[in-house]
Amino acid sequence: MYVPATFRESDPTKLRAFMRENSFATLVTQGEEGLTASHLPLLLDAEVGPHGRLFGHMARANRQWRGVSGEAMAVFAGPHVYVSPSWYEAEGTVPTWNYVAVHAYGTFEIVEDREGLLDILRRSVLAYESPRPKPWTFDESHPAIEGMLKAIVGFRIEISRIEGKWKLNQNHPEERRRKVVGALEVRADKDSQEIARLMRESLEG
Repeated sequence: MYVPATFRESDPTKLRAFMRENSFATLVTQGEEGLTASHLPLLLDAEVGPHGRLFGHMARANRQWRGVSGEAMAVFAGPHVYVSPSWYEAEGTVPTWNYVAVHAYGTFEIVEDREGLLDILRRSVLAYESPRPKPWTFDESHPAIEGMLKAIVGFRIEISRIEGKWKLNQNHPEERRRKVVGALEVRADKDSQEIARLMRESLEG
């Protein structure tokens, strides 16, 4: 990912929190059928290795897991908004896009054993169901489970490096940045509100 120093975010705590909050990611690999991408929930175990480990599962019918070579890349995308040059109220400015994203790279490892798959499913269900008022229970004793396990492939990605990009108009003077915040704060959509919040944090930090 192209990350100018002005926009680079390298705080591990911040990057990990972002990956957890935006866990529906894009997994990109090179394999038997060339470059392939899948959109999957990826969970982070930060306690493994220097950068943590991602884990998830995909349908066995999805051929992406076959013959993966080289690095795998997981793209975690966050809020993004178009920024109009009219908001700067200054000559010589151009449109841009503000956004936040994290790319994690690492070694892709297949998980096909029963206990390994069950562990991935248990942890996935816990992560997404526990915040709900009435969590769904994963019944491992249900007769249908064995068939479901045969229909999926689990995987882990040992993270070797992480890139974070917080593109929030840091290359503009503070006055212009505050005008962008003001323009975004009056908009009702979630992405505008979130980018405005992050820009304000950046200005006040």
